[in-house]
Amino acid sequence: MIKILKYSFYDLMRSRWSYVYFAFYLVLGFVLLFLNNDVDKAVITLMNIIIVLTPLIGTIFGVMYYYNSKEFTELLLAQPIKRSTIFTGQYLGISISLTLSLILGLGIPFLTYGLFKSSAIFEFGLLLLVGTLLNFIFVALAFNIALSNENRIKGFGYAILMWLFLAVIYDGIFLISLVIFNEYPLDNVALFTTMFNPIDLSRILILLKLDISALLGYTGAVFKKFFGTNLGLILSLGIMMLWVLFPVWRIRAKLKKKDF
Repeated sequence: MIKILKYSFYDLMRSRWSYVYFAFYLVLGFVLLFLNNDVDKAVITLMNIIIVLTPLIGTIFGVMYYYNSKEFTELLLAQPIKRSTIFTGQYLGISISLTLSLILGLGIPFLTYGLFKSSAIFEFGLLLLVGTLLNFIFVALAFNIALSNENRIKGFGYAILMWLFLAVIYDGIFLISLVIFNEYPLDNVALFTTMFNPIDLSRILILLKLDISALLGYTGAVFKKFFGTNLGLILSLGIMMLWVLFPVWRIRAKLKKKDF
């Protein structure tokens, strides 16, 4: 598996899209810090960009890599190598290369502007951790979709629809439900339903750690009571780990039944 992981990692690191992705975060970090000249404000601005963009890039790269390397993967499958070893190696190679671009792309400008002297170092670390988990989650989801659809166009379509649902539509349904049933106590329901969307979970986690939950009003107070504690932080990160593990488990289960 390590050899396949290394091959996928170096293959992607040689790709121009990896350089474009790295350069985007590098330029974005320098521009934000140049305009704000304040690490704390730059971290808040980065939050929305990472939470929306990282899942989208992870989804697109995951689906694109699966379909583009399909012939090579079929060649590997003809060798005495376990299916789970091949796909787990590819999955880890993509996720690690995307994470490296994210961490280096944002880390270099923030270190240059004195991150270690800032009080926002914990929030910045949390932001990178959440971005890393989102990379692993959405690459795994993209692999699930690609494995279930032989047709490349359908695979891309379903993958983008999945991202759109979790990034935009889920919030709309959530808010409409809160408005319709506002006469009922929905505190626990709101907390419970948030856990079914890794993007919402990440957003709330970072908002609360940035101590700007007052902007969320009454809802923010409810979330602050749970996510604002150390137990809430550990539980929410644990749920995001489950979001990584479940799609990976499903990939392995799908591989056992799939006829290549």
